[in-house]
Amino acid sequence: MLNIGCHLSVSKGFLNMGHEASSIDANTFQFFTRNPQGGKAKDIDENDVAAYNEYALIHNFAKIVAHAPYTLNPCSDNPQTRDFAKMVFIDDLKRMELVPHNYYNFHPGSHVGQGANKGIEMIAELLNRILQKEQTTTVLLETMSGKGSEVGCRFEELAEIINKTNLNDKLGVCLDTCHVFAAGYDIVNDLDGVFDEFDKIIGLERLKAIHLNDSLMPFASHKDRHAKIGEGLIGKEALIRFINHTVVKNLPFILETPNELDGYATEIKLLKENYK
Repeated sequence: MLNIGCHLSVSKGFLNMGHEASSIDANTFQFFTRNPQGGKAKDIDENDVAAYNEYALIHNFAKIVAHAPYTLNPCSDNPQTRDFAKMVFIDDLKRMELVPHNYYNFHPGSHVGQGANKGIEMIAELLNRILQKEQTTTVLLETMSGKGSEVGCRFEELAEIINKTNLNDKLGVCLDTCHVFAAGYDIVNDLDGVFDEFDKIIGLERLKAIHLNDSLMPFASHKDRHAKIGEGLIGKEALIRFINHTVVKNLPFILETPNELDGYATEIKLLKENYK
């Protein structure tokens, strides 16, 4: 079975997200824990979460993915920004335990001129402060396109963060197809080679989820512009090969394409029709 879903709004509650996912034939979804530009998170209704947990079990949902706000930057040169990252991380991981054994995804951050090595040290330092032995949530480092001073466009950078984190059994990776294509990993012509490289550097056991997106920008452009499936430079055929690859075919796939709910439904139908 293809485990696939899209990005939904948490503002209407978890049970509503479950119903919306089912309405487009999805069995997973992603949501922002709070406004993507930061700020206070909406209060969680524990009765709503309990109802969702039961619904997800009955409807055989795959693991869901919470996404940290884009403003979370643990390797900023601004102490206030780093303090915000710590506060959000701690609060979000506490909230995620209401939907246990799922994923919390974040962009590793931008070193803003301090250098990738310094950025990696700062990211690992935060993870060492906030990860807890008893947590059930797996924190996912997202692969990045490499624009500006982003950390995480190379597999080696993600591996260094993982290796420097004490409780790294709580860490995994979310691979974004648009981002890795823009970063210079040729998932169109050498998908096996990309997965072999990932396995050698990070380990395929760390790969937990996929952001499935086409790319408006060309290969190795280091520019992050998502496109609808089949309307970008990765292309429909390459993305269909991707979802059917044995390495990833049982993972949760999250569409972050520029769509409304009906557009996601169309893409899910297309991908399911081509899933073997």
